[in-house]
Amino acid sequence: MDRFDAMTVLLAVVDAGSLSAGARRLHAPLATVSRKVADLEKHLGVPLVLRTRRGLSLTEEGRAFVAASRRILDELDAAERQASGDHGTLRGGLHVTAPVAFGERHLLPIALGFLKKQPNINLRLTLVDRQINLADEQVDVALRIGHLTDSALIATRVGSVRRVICASPDYLARRGVPRRPEDLVRHDGISFQGFATAPEWRYRRDGPAFTIEPRPKLAVNTTEAAIQAAMAGIGIIRVLSYQISDQLRSGALQELLTEFAPEPLPVNVLHGPAYPLSLKVRCFLDWIVPRLRAQLAD
Repeated sequence: MDRFDAMTVLLAVVDAGSLSAGARRLHAPLATVSRKVADLEKHLGVPLVLRTRRGLSLTEEGRAFVAASRRILDELDAAERQASGDHGTLRGGLHVTAPVAFGERHLLPIALGFLKKQPNINLRLTLVDRQINLADEQVDVALRIGHLTDSALIATRVGSVRRVICASPDYLARRGVPRRPEDLVRHDGISFQGFATAPEWRYRRDGPAFTIEPRPKLAVNTTEAAIQAAMAGIGIIRVLSYQISDQLRSGALQELLTEFAPEPLPVNVLHGPAYPLSLKVRCFLDWIVPRLRAQLAD
Protein backbone atom coordinates (compact mmCIF):
# COMPACT_ATOMS: atom_id res chain seq x y z
CA MET A 1 0.00 0.00 0.00
CA ASP A 2 1.26 3.45 -0.94
CA ARG A 3 0.81 5.28 2.37
CA PHE A 4 1.23 8.76 0.89
CA ASP A 5 -1.46 7.97 -1.66
CA ALA A 6 -3.71 6.57 1.07
CA MET A 7 -3.26 9.76 3.13
CA THR A 8 -4.13 11.87 0.09
CA VAL A 9 -7.28 9.86 -0.54
CA LEU A 10 -8.34 10.05 3.11
CA LEU A 11 -7.89 13.83 3.24
CA ALA A 12 -9.88 14.26 0.02
CA VAL A 13 -12.73 12.23 1.49
CA VAL A 14 -12.69 14.10 4.80
CA ASP A 15 -12.50 17.54 3.17
CA ALA A 16 -15.27 16.70 0.70
CA GLY A 17 -17.51 15.25 3.42
CA SER A 18 -18.26 11.85 1.88
CA LEU A 19 -16.70 9.00 -0.06
CA SER A 20 -18.59 9.87 -3.25
CA ALA A 21 -17.65 13.57 -3.04
CA GLY A 22 -14.05 12.60 -2.37
CA ALA A 23 -14.06 10.34 -5.40
CA ARG A 24 -15.36 13.17 -7.58
CA ARG A 25 -12.66 15.48 -6.24
CA LEU A 26 -9.99 12.90 -7.05
CA HIS A 27 -11.56 11.97 -10.42
CA ALA A 28 -11.42 8.35 -9.27
CA PRO A 29 -14.01 5.53 -9.12
CA LEU A 30 -15.97 5.41 -5.87
CA ALA A 31 -15.07 1.74 -5.40
CA THR A 32 -11.35 2.56 -5.62
CA VAL A 33 -11.61 5.37 -3.06
CA SER A 34 -13.67 3.25 -0.67
CA ARG A 35 -11.19 0.38 -0.96
CA LYS A 36 -8.18 2.60 -0.27
CA VAL A 37 -9.78 4.02 2.88
CA ALA A 38 -10.69 0.50 4.02
CA ASP A 39 -7.15 -0.75 3.29
CA LEU A 40 -5.70 2.12 5.31
CA GLU A 41 -7.96 1.31 8.27
CA LYS A 42 -6.99 -2.36 8.01
CA HIS A 43 -3.30 -1.44 7.89
CA LEU A 44 -3.63 0.74 11.01
CA GLY A 45 -5.91 -1.66 12.81
CA VAL A 46 -8.42 1.02 13.82
CA PRO A 47 -11.46 2.65 12.21
CA LEU A 48 -10.78 6.18 11.00
CA VAL A 49 -14.16 7.29 9.65
CA LEU A 50 -17.74 6.50 10.57
CA ARG A 51 -20.28 6.35 7.74
CA THR A 52 -23.57 8.03 8.65
CA ARG A 53 -26.63 9.21 6.75
CA ARG A 54 -25.28 12.74 6.92
CA GLY A 55 -21.89 11.78 5.53
CA LEU A 56 -18.71 11.00 7.41
CA SER A 57 -17.42 11.72 10.88
CA LEU A 58 -13.96 10.99 12.21
CA THR A 59 -13.18 8.71 15.13
CA GLU A 60 -10.75 9.94 17.77
CA GLU A 61 -8.00 7.96 16.06
CA GLY A 62 -9.14 9.36 12.73
CA ARG A 63 -8.86 12.97 13.89
CA ALA A 64 -5.31 12.37 15.11
CA PHE A 65 -4.30 10.55 11.92
CA VAL A 66 -5.84 13.19 9.64
CA ALA A 67 -4.00 15.98 11.48
CA ALA A 68 -0.73 14.06 11.20
CA SER A 69 -1.37 13.29 7.53
CA ARG A 70 -1.91 16.97 6.72
CA ARG A 71 1.35 17.87 8.40
CA ILE A 72 3.29 15.09 6.68
CA LEU A 73 1.93 15.86 3.21
CA ASP A 74 2.49 19.60 3.67
CA GLU A 75 6.10 18.97 4.71
CA LEU A 76 6.60 16.60 1.77
CA ASP A 77 5.18 19.18 -0.63
CA ALA A 78 7.43 21.89 0.84
CA ALA A 79 10.49 19.62 0.56
CA GLU A 80 9.73 18.80 -3.07
CA ARG A 81 9.24 22.46 -3.95
CA GLN A 82 12.45 23.44 -2.19
CA ALA A 83 14.41 20.72 -4.00
CA SER A 84 12.99 21.80 -7.36
CA GLY A 85 13.61 25.48 -6.71
CA ASP A 86 9.88 26.33 -6.58
CA HIS A 87 9.85 28.44 -3.41
CA GLY A 88 6.97 30.78 -4.05
CA THR A 89 4.00 28.62 -5.08
CA LEU A 90 1.57 27.43 -2.44
CA ARG A 91 -0.78 24.53 -3.08
CA GLY A 92 -3.59 22.74 -1.29
CA GLY A 93 -6.63 23.56 0.79
CA LEU A 94 -7.18 25.85 3.76
CA HIS A 95 -10.17 25.75 6.12
CA VAL A 96 -10.81 29.02 7.95
CA THR A 97 -13.67 30.03 10.27
CA ALA A 98 -14.92 33.35 11.67
CA PRO A 99 -18.11 34.93 13.06
CA VAL A 100 -20.60 35.72 10.29
CA ALA A 101 -20.70 39.53 10.23
CA PHE A 102 -17.01 39.96 11.07
CA GLY A 103 -16.02 37.43 8.43
CA GLU A 104 -18.11 39.10 5.75
CA ARG A 105 -16.97 42.62 6.60
CA HIS A 106 -13.31 42.17 7.50
CA LEU A 107 -11.91 38.71 6.77
CA LEU A 108 -13.46 37.89 3.39
CA PRO A 109 -11.97 40.85 1.45
CA ILE A 110 -8.53 40.06 2.86
CA ALA A 111 -8.89 36.35 2.08
CA LEU A 112 -9.94 37.12 -1.50
CA GLY A 113 -6.75 39.11 -1.95
CA PHE A 114 -4.77 36.11 -0.69
CA LEU A 115 -6.48 33.83 -3.21
CA LYS A 116 -5.62 36.19 -6.06
CA LYS A 117 -2.00 36.10 -4.91
CA GLN A 118 -2.00 32.31 -4.49
CA PRO A 119 -4.10 30.80 -7.33
CA ASN A 120 -3.24 27.21 -6.37
CA ILE A 121 -4.77 27.52 -2.89
CA ASN A 122 -8.37 26.40 -2.32
CA LEU A 123 -10.06 28.17 0.59
CA ARG A 124 -13.05 26.94 2.57
CA LEU A 125 -14.42 29.82 4.66
CA THR A 126 -16.96 28.77 7.33
CA LEU A 127 -18.82 31.75 8.80
CA VAL A 128 -20.77 30.78 11.93
CA ASP A 129 -21.73 32.59 15.13
CA ARG A 130 -20.53 29.75 17.32
CA GLN A 131 -17.16 28.41 18.32
CA ILE A 132 -16.25 25.21 16.52
CA ASN A 133 -13.57 22.74 17.52
CA LEU A 134 -10.60 23.19 15.20
CA ALA A 135 -9.44 19.58 15.47
CA ASP A 136 -12.89 18.01 15.10
CA GLU A 137 -13.82 20.03 12.01
CA GLN A 138 -10.34 20.16 10.46
CA VAL A 139 -10.00 23.94 10.68
CA ASP A 140 -6.59 25.46 9.98
CA VAL A 141 -7.23 29.02 11.17
CA ALA A 142 -10.00 30.55 13.30
CA LEU A 143 -10.85 34.14 14.11
CA ARG A 144 -12.47 34.58 17.50
CA ILE A 145 -13.90 37.53 19.40
CA GLY A 146 -13.77 37.44 23.19
CA HIS A 147 -11.58 36.03 25.91
CA LEU A 148 -10.02 32.68 25.06
CA THR A 149 -10.51 29.50 27.05
CA ASP A 150 -8.67 26.87 24.98
CA SER A 151 -5.02 27.14 26.02
CA ALA A 152 -3.98 24.46 23.50
CA LEU A 153 -4.46 26.89 20.61
CA ILE A 154 -1.88 29.45 19.49
CA ALA A 155 -3.38 32.98 19.47
CA THR A 156 -2.25 36.18 17.76
CA ARG A 157 -4.13 39.30 18.81
CA VAL A 158 -5.14 41.56 15.93
CA GLY A 159 -7.30 44.14 17.72
CA SER A 160 -10.44 44.59 19.75
CA VAL A 161 -14.12 45.46 19.34
CA ARG A 162 -16.47 47.40 21.61
CA ARG A 163 -19.80 46.29 23.02
CA VAL A 164 -22.37 48.89 22.03
CA ILE A 165 -25.87 49.64 23.35
CA CYS A 166 -28.04 51.43 20.83
CA ALA A 167 -31.57 52.21 19.72
CA SER A 168 -33.31 54.09 16.94
CA PRO A 169 -34.01 57.84 17.25
CA ASP A 170 -37.73 57.02 16.90
CA TYR A 171 -37.68 54.67 19.89
CA LEU A 172 -35.73 57.15 22.01
CA ALA A 173 -38.11 59.98 21.10
CA ARG A 174 -41.05 57.86 22.28
CA ARG A 175 -39.52 56.24 25.36
CA GLY A 176 -36.78 58.61 26.44
CA VAL A 177 -32.99 58.26 26.52
CA PRO A 178 -31.58 56.10 29.35
CA ARG A 179 -28.92 58.04 31.24
CA ARG A 180 -27.79 55.26 33.59
CA PRO A 181 -27.81 51.44 33.31
CA GLU A 182 -30.51 51.36 35.98
CA ASP A 183 -32.85 53.19 33.57
CA LEU A 184 -32.89 50.16 31.24
CA VAL A 185 -35.34 48.24 33.44
CA ARG A 186 -38.05 50.61 32.15
CA HIS A 187 -37.15 49.99 28.51
CA ASP A 188 -37.84 47.25 25.96
CA GLY A 189 -34.94 45.10 24.80
CA ILE A 190 -34.12 42.87 21.85
CA SER A 191 -32.21 39.76 22.92
CA PHE A 192 -30.23 37.10 21.08
CA GLN A 193 -30.86 33.41 21.52
CA GLY A 194 -28.91 30.46 20.21
CA PHE A 195 -25.36 31.68 19.75
CA ALA A 196 -22.40 32.39 21.99
CA THR A 197 -21.19 35.73 20.64
CA ALA A 198 -24.14 37.84 21.81
CA PRO A 199 -22.66 40.63 23.97
CA GLU A 200 -23.62 40.60 27.64
CA TRP A 201 -25.51 43.50 29.20
CA ARG A 202 -22.58 44.42 31.43
CA TYR A 203 -21.33 47.84 32.54
CA ARG A 204 -18.52 49.46 34.45
CA ARG A 205 -18.63 52.31 36.87
CA ASP A 206 -15.98 52.96 39.50
CA GLY A 207 -16.23 49.43 40.90
CA PRO A 208 -16.64 45.90 39.54
CA ALA A 209 -18.70 45.22 36.43
CA PHE A 210 -22.43 44.69 36.93
CA THR A 211 -25.36 43.52 34.82
CA ILE A 212 -28.73 45.14 34.11
CA GLU A 213 -31.00 44.19 31.19
CA PRO A 214 -34.05 45.85 29.65
CA ARG A 215 -37.37 44.03 29.56
CA PRO A 216 -37.31 41.33 26.83
CA LYS A 217 -39.63 42.53 24.08
CA LEU A 218 -38.26 40.42 21.23
CA ALA A 219 -35.87 37.46 21.04
CA VAL A 220 -34.14 36.56 17.76
CA ASN A 221 -31.34 34.22 16.72
CA THR A 222 -29.44 36.37 14.22
CA THR A 223 -27.63 39.66 14.61
CA GLU A 224 -29.14 41.05 11.43
CA ALA A 225 -32.67 40.40 12.70
CA ALA A 226 -31.89 42.21 15.95
CA ILE A 227 -30.47 45.20 14.09
CA GLN A 228 -33.48 45.40 11.78
CA ALA A 229 -35.85 45.27 14.76
CA ALA A 230 -33.92 48.02 16.55
CA MET A 231 -34.01 50.22 13.44
CA ALA A 232 -37.78 49.67 13.35
CA GLY A 233 -38.06 51.12 16.85
CA ILE A 234 -38.91 47.90 18.71
CA GLY A 235 -36.34 48.28 21.47
CA ILE A 236 -32.72 48.57 22.60
CA ILE A 237 -30.00 46.17 21.48
CA ARG A 238 -26.46 45.42 22.57
CA VAL A 239 -24.20 44.38 19.73
CA LEU A 240 -20.55 44.54 18.75
CA SER A 241 -19.23 47.75 17.24
CA TYR A 242 -18.39 46.34 13.79
CA GLN A 243 -21.92 44.95 13.42
CA ILE A 244 -23.62 48.36 13.41
CA SER A 245 -20.89 50.78 12.29
CA ASP A 246 -22.85 51.74 9.17
CA GLN A 247 -26.07 52.35 11.12
CA LEU A 248 -24.28 54.51 13.69
CA ARG A 249 -22.58 56.48 10.94
CA SER A 250 -25.88 57.11 9.13
CA GLY A 251 -27.79 57.95 12.29
CA ALA A 252 -30.23 55.04 11.91
CA LEU A 253 -29.12 53.91 15.38
CA GLN A 254 -27.85 56.00 18.30
CA GLU A 255 -25.26 54.78 20.79
CA LEU A 256 -26.19 54.88 24.50
CA LEU A 257 -24.46 54.77 27.88
CA THR A 258 -20.97 55.07 26.42
CA GLU A 259 -19.47 56.17 29.73
CA PHE A 260 -20.51 52.86 31.32
CA ALA A 261 -19.12 50.61 28.57
CA PRO A 262 -17.08 47.57 29.70
CA GLU A 263 -13.61 46.83 28.42
CA PRO A 264 -13.40 46.03 24.69
CA LEU A 265 -13.31 42.39 23.64
CA PRO A 266 -10.06 41.05 22.14
CA VAL A 267 -9.98 39.76 18.56
CA ASN A 268 -7.57 36.88 17.98
CA VAL A 269 -6.45 34.73 15.08
CA LEU A 270 -5.93 31.14 16.24
CA HIS A 271 -4.36 27.99 14.90
CA GLY A 272 -3.49 24.59 16.30
CA PRO A 273 -0.24 23.74 18.08
CA ALA A 274 1.30 21.91 15.10
CA TYR A 275 5.01 22.60 14.72
CA PRO A 276 6.36 23.44 12.31
CA LEU A 277 3.35 25.17 10.74
CA SER A 278 2.65 24.20 7.17
CA LEU A 279 3.89 26.74 4.65
CA LYS A 280 0.38 27.58 3.40
CA VAL A 281 -0.93 28.27 6.93
CA ARG A 282 2.10 30.35 7.82
CA CYS A 283 1.79 32.40 4.63
CA PHE A 284 -1.96 32.87 5.17
CA LEU A 285 -1.32 34.14 8.71
CA ASP A 286 1.42 36.46 7.46
CA TRP A 287 -1.08 37.86 4.96
CA ILE A 288 -4.15 38.37 7.16
CA VAL A 289 -2.67 39.42 10.53
CA PRO A 290 -1.20 42.82 9.55
CA ARG A 291 -4.22 43.61 7.36
CA LEU A 292 -6.72 42.79 10.11
CA ARG A 293 -4.71 44.91 12.54
CA ALA A 294 -4.83 47.83 10.13
CA GLN A 295 -8.59 47.47 9.63
CA LEU A 296 -9.36 47.21 13.35
CA ALA A 297 -7.14 50.18 14.13
CA ASP A 298 -9.29 52.47 11.91
